[in-house]
Amino acid sequence: MSEYRGYNGDSLKFLKVNQITVGDSVKILSDITYSGIIMPRYEHSDDKHIVLKLKSGYNIGLEIEKIEKVEKTEGLQKIIEKDEKVEKTEGLQKILLLSTGGTIASKIDYRTGAVTPVLTAEELNSSVPELAKIANIDAEVLFSEYSENIMPEHWLKIAEKINEYSKSDYSGIIIAHGTDTMHYTSSFLSFALAGFPIPIVLVGSQRSSDRASSDAALNLIGATKFIIENNTKGVYIVMHQDENDDTIACHLGTRVRKNHTSKRGAFQTIGDNPAFIITENQIQKNISKDFFQVNEFNPKINLDTKVALIKYHPGYDPKLLNQIIDNGYRGIIFEGTGLGHIGKIMYESVKKANEKGIFLGMTSQCIDGRIGMTVYESGRDLLDLGIIPLENMIPEVALVKAMWAIGNSQNTEEVKKIMLQNIASELTN
Repeated sequence: MSEYRGYNGDSLKFLKVNQITVGDSVKILSDITYSGIIMPRYEHSDDKHIVLKLKSGYNIGLEIEKIEKVEKTEGLQKIIEKDEKVEKTEGLQKILLLSTGGTIASKIDYRTGAVTPVLTAEELNSSVPELAKIANIDAEVLFSEYSENIMPEHWLKIAEKINEYSKSDYSGIIIAHGTDTMHYTSSFLSFALAGFPIPIVLVGSQRSSDRASSDAALNLIGATKFIIENNTKGVYIVMHQDENDDTIACHLGTRVRKNHTSKRGAFQTIGDNPAFIITENQIQKNISKDFFQVNEFNPKINLDTKVALIKYHPGYDPKLLNQIIDNGYRGIIFEGTGLGHIGKIMYESVKKANEKGIFLGMTSQCIDGRIGMTVYESGRDLLDLGIIPLENMIPEVALVKAMWAIGNSQNTEEVKKIMLQNIASELTN
């Protein structure tokens, strides 16, 4: 039953004896007094603990043998959501907010304990009243997916929707997106919509909007301020700079990745400072004015997903690479060791791929630095086998760019030319 979800044995008996269920607000006397909401547990958890969500937003486990007293303060209350319309202010600039789901567009269902993508774009807008003082925001839901479920077909839908507003009177477009794959989406938009006349800003949160520690509101406010106060174009990711609430970082969409699983400052620009730093009083610019190579907008919203990202490691079986080749893949991005190496056990398969006209690109597993395949003999051997060094391109970005390049090209030589062309600062000095 859902009111006892995940509880069994002694813990289930404890809940029933004390006449409490998942979603009830309780006060518990143990080593100290705790107040919070009873949360569900994973189905295979032990039966010696209950889980309590504190007012701070964090969950704790309490051992039932050490609980002296339980007092139910109130039962589960259903909150009726109001579809509030935000009043527009004459004279403020306009921003379009597109919601795709993720934690920033989610809240906790205290009956099930799940973080669910149920907030509408309008709710997301109205839940942060500060936004209405900065800009007039129109909100629209494209879809509602956790970021691990965002696929290349979703990238196409996002790009096509944004392209509809290339001649609009919006000052910028904000995309609410889950964080796990946000840098993949920002990479595709950076290539497909290179030269777009207004800024495109992806924003997410590490913690859902109903948690006291949520970063959703501040990230949204930072993204909105950036669009209004900074006259620039391009694709960006805007997230917390660190665990403090004083600074929001604005990263180029092709030079960023998520480097921590849960910290609010999880996103970092690779190899440099964030493009912009946003504080309450100012926006600090850290990059030159010519950081985008494409100024004329000519959308190319196509891709081909037959591209593989291979992380080489000792013991990698080249039969796996052969399967990729035989399955008709048109591009392979290697995430090699150090300066761009893979073991000689791979050479025959690499030669086979090159002879079939498959694009072969090399990136590094190292977080920072540049490919250098002429330093060692092994690297030079790989160059002779047709692998193209991709400088300091981030592996995930190289994967997305190859999908996009192949989807917009006629042959491998054209793909090679595009992959080495610096389009959206994916390659830096």
